[in-house]
Amino acid sequence: MSLDFVAVGDVGMDRDQPATIFDKVRDRLRRADLGFCQLEVNLTTRGTRMPQARHTIRGNPAIAPALVDAGLGVVSFAGNHCMDWGPEGLFDTLDHLQAAGAVQLGAGRNIHEARAPAYVTRNGVTVGFVAVNSILPMNYWAEENRPGCAPLRGHTLYEQIEHDQPGTPARVHTWAHRADLAALVDTIAEMRDRADVVILSHHAGIHFVPAAIPDYQREVAHAAIDAGADLVLGHHAHILKGVEIYRGKPILYSLANFAIDLKMDAAHAASRGFREIQKLNPDWVPDFDSSYNFPPDSAMSMIAEARLARGGVSDLRLLPVMIGRDANPRIVGPQEADFGRIRDYLQQISDAAGLGSRITAEGEALRVAAA
Repeated sequence: MSLDFVAVGDVGMDRDQPATIFDKVRDRLRRADLGFCQLEVNLTTRGTRMPQARHTIRGNPAIAPALVDAGLGVVSFAGNHCMDWGPEGLFDTLDHLQAAGAVQLGAGRNIHEARAPAYVTRNGVTVGFVAVNSILPMNYWAEENRPGCAPLRGHTLYEQIEHDQPGTPARVHTWAHRADLAALVDTIAEMRDRADVVILSHHAGIHFVPAAIPDYQREVAHAAIDAGADLVLGHHAHILKGVEIYRGKPILYSLANFAIDLKMDAAHAASRGFREIQKLNPDWVPDFDSSYNFPPDSAMSMIAEARLARGGVSDLRLLPVMIGRDANPRIVGPQEADFGRIRDYLQQISDAAGLGSRITAEGEALRVAAA
């Protein structure tokens, strides 16, 4: 007994007909028995924008059925936008996902709901999902009596390298919040008793900066696999990050964007907030006629496909994807130059992060092995 699984990264459409963003990939996504994505927008017409929210929109509630129709029925909402429109926005999002038949994880009306795993059975195989978020505006995480997402907070230490040279660059160290990590490890251990396959979704990492993977992100991924997880899916960075095989289990540190509209006008491009983020990727040039205003690296993405069975995860394939100025993702064939470009990029950033992976082309897909 087995099932075909597919996973993509961040989704957040901003168009009148959200389903159209999947027109070039829908048939491929639907081949799978089960699909996963990370939702980046609130599905609501209500709420008050939180003052700590950065770029945000009210997402069309039609996004929920569009995701399910495209085969992406398992949806993590554990991200840094979960509370952008306050409790009303979060509750509406959860309600719209449920009404569409999606399985939501990572957010809830309290910490118990947010941390609760979700289980899905297909073809006699039970898959357990759990989601946590490390990208946390103040008060976006759930508590006993407060809605929000499941936190996996991180601590940062800036170590001055040249103590006699004020203002010189520092060495940056990060590590996971002990209680949050312990809660995740305990949850995964419990899931092993109910699920044939355990998958962690982790919203984490350093956005827009190529290759860089912070210490805490690897710490969490390794701890999850040590506790019994079979696959770790990363997102948030908005660009691809490296791939690691740890104890025989795959870690995809960032699946990148997949289905996101981001229009930009001159006022947005001139804002202090955007100019600060733009420094992270100097090649980022606003294009006011494009529906996809991200750095050039963000044009590259991927679809992860795998076989899930009682023995775990096998046959992992990464399908290269390019995202156009219309924001629509498109699978790249092996005869196209962008296919090799994406393979080379994944290899380079995996090497730069010291992940010890070898990425090779095999037919229409990329394969990952421990070097």
